[in-house]
Amino acid sequence: MAHWTKIWSTNPLERVNAEIKRRTNVVGIFPNDASVMRLVTAVLVEQRDEREVAERRYLAEESMGLIDQPVAGELCGEGVSLAIMA
Repeated sequence: MAHWTKIWSTNPLERVNAEIKRRTNVVGIFPNDASVMRLVTAVLVEQRDEREVAERRYLAEESMGLIDQPVAGELCGEGVSLAIMA
């Protein structure tokens, strides 16, 4: 599948984590846990909003819809006998 290289990559997750780390380093000390959660939530919402309006998406909705469809030549288990060879 064309998405395996993107699915196996952790680049988007690493990018989000780096942005959270950068913003928490700017603040320094947080008064309580709720303030940390507000900052992280704000970063995640911002990232989501940026992805929604992006012209080029990392994983497009149209192509992701094709993931559940069987690939031509893929073993479906219908009429295919498999033998175990030692």
